Amino acid sequence: MADTVLYEVSDGLATITINRPEAMNALNIATKVALRDAVQAAAGDDAVRAVLLTSAGERAFCVGQDLKEHIGLLAEGSTSVMSTVKEHYNPVVRALTEMPKPVVAGVNGVAAGAGFGLALAADYRVVADTAGFNTSFAGVALTADSGVSWTLPRVVGPGRATDLLLFPRTIKAQEAYELGIANRLVPAGELRGEAEKVARALAEGPTVAYSAIKEAVSYGFSHSLAETLEKEDELQTRAGASEDHAIAVRAFVNKEAPRYLGR
Repeated sequence: MADTVLYEVSDGLATITINRPEAMNALNIATKVALRDAVQAAAGDDAVRAVLLTSAGERAFCVGQDLKEHIGLLAEGSTSVMSTVKEHYNPVVRALTEMPKPVVAGVNGVAAGAGFGLALAADYRVVADTAGFNTSFAGVALTADSGVSWTLPRVVGPGRATDLLLFPRTIKAQEAYELGIANRLVPAGELRGEAEKVARALAEGPTVAYSAIKEAVSYGFSHSLAETLEKEDELQTRAGASEDHAIAVRAFVNKEAPRYLGR
């Protein structure tokens, strides 16, 4: 991995840190490649049971595309400058949303454009009280990418999502919490510790069930009730056959704390 993205696995938790604080963790090509590789590595590693996605520094989680690099590529007349959506953003967002393990975003500062997209692609967002969110795309005459047109309406509803995309503004942390963008709001100085605490609790939990929950919620948004009930039956059968379920039931009967295996 490039040093612009740090990757560490410890006790079932993969921590991915965007590491360009001097550039407000903007995504240049090298960072996007490293981020894609890190997320895909976590998704494919059976030893990883949960993922924490966060960033270095205090000012920004990620301000999206590195516009300085982008301007340079446009000036060079590059015909493939927008291929970054297909080559980088799409694989990252798909890996985050589709991996069969929970993803926590520790949002330490502003999340704008594709940075907002990365945060929304996580299953759970722990947000510093000094953070903010901005769609940003229309402000540079672009449409949404990094999955925002799919994730944002599911979080805040299609009407409000359209408003936030057409008229970009900074959504401060408290409003983000009220809108459901932030799942947990914490003082800025406690962000990293709290985000890691949440992610580690998930890594130690019944990850077969968590995988089924992710799949069920995603499926239910685009299918009928009848189809969703069938999917719930399929997923519950899978979860019920897991070792984790047997462990949980025994622990409940014996009034003990379960120790899950993730299988």
